[in-house]
Amino acid sequence: MRVMVLGGAGDMGSEAVRDLVAGPDVAAVTIADLNTEAAERLASEVGGSKTEVRTIDATSHAALVAAMRGHDVIAGALGPFYRFERPIVEAALAADVDYVSICDDHDAVSAVLDLDEVARRQGRRILSGMGWTPGLSNMLARKGYELLDEVDSIRIYWAGSAGDTSGFAVVLHTLHIFGGMVVSYLDGRHTDVRAGSEPETVEFPEPLGEVRTFHLGHPEPVTIPENLGRVNEVVLKGGLAENYLNTLSRMVSALGLTATPKRKQVLGKIMKALMPFFPVRRERAFSGIRVDIRGRDGGEPVHLSYAVVDRMRRLTGIPLSIGAQMMGRGEIAATGVFGPEAEGAVSPGSFLRRLAARGIEITETRS
Repeated sequence: MRVMVLGGAGDMGSEAVRDLVAGPDVAAVTIADLNTEAAERLASEVGGSKTEVRTIDATSHAALVAAMRGHDVIAGALGPFYRFERPIVEAALAADVDYVSICDDHDAVSAVLDLDEVARRQGRRILSGMGWTPGLSNMLARKGYELLDEVDSIRIYWAGSAGDTSGFAVVLHTLHIFGGMVVSYLDGRHTDVRAGSEPETVEFPEPLGEVRTFHLGHPEPVTIPENLGRVNEVVLKGGLAENYLNTLSRMVSALGLTATPKRKQVLGKIMKALMPFFPVRRERAFSGIRVDIRGRDGGEPVHLSYAVVDRMRRLTGIPLSIGAQMMGRGEIAATGVFGPEAEGAVSPGSFLRRLAARGIEITETRS
């Protein structure tokens, strides 16, 4: 298969490229990025026999369509997704090619779901949100859902660290998800809640430990209730290990400094320049996820909890690669626009086995 990785020279995309190049069924990987120098360095690092570098401006629809043609799968690691996901999906449909991304903005996923009917008519597969969160989170939610007779609640928590990534898109994403009203799923219906509200301290595996989390704008409460119908509650909360950055993100949002894409861009550049000066505990410079599922099995109440801690680039880039390879092999039967947990999309068992083979193993408790 031939795979193009959009944003392939970035933090998350480069990890996907490394994993794809190692895939026995992957014949060629195109590293598509505006930063040609970084893309060429990556191609040299991973070995040039399978890789090709392509300079691409993702703001040009015609350039995207032309670059996508001739590939079996497009892997999207180009953020911020609130800006790029829908235009890229539109380009993939125009190029008549399948697409899988790590899109992690709730409004971006909602926007591309509107293209479901178009994608179905073409028989195309558009899998939006196949990274860390969403992606791995959805797989763990689906796994627990399938184990229980009844599911009342799925609560997803993530924790990151400013010391675990340096990507500009991550900074913009953080500013975006802490702003305004975001989607949650409470009492059997989609509900808007204030981003940064209802703080909850959550225990993650070491070395993260306790992290303060908040309602944030992520896709899981958008897609999971639509695909896992027997659920009364789907909640997503996340936060940074450096709690002062959570406070800062909430404050700049309250001041209206992130109210428009232009304002986010300006503030993001300032924060990106200041990141080397932010105090970070290096031993906690990891990212993690925890998924808690409550329901009943055989009439008895059950609490399932899944958790993992690793580097953000691995938790995000490797699932993108696995999803792209599964799509290229024809293992994903669903057509249209869908999340990872949808019927006919990604098999949790197959995905998690492949993830474990890459050294990312999930801890599981049942009580």
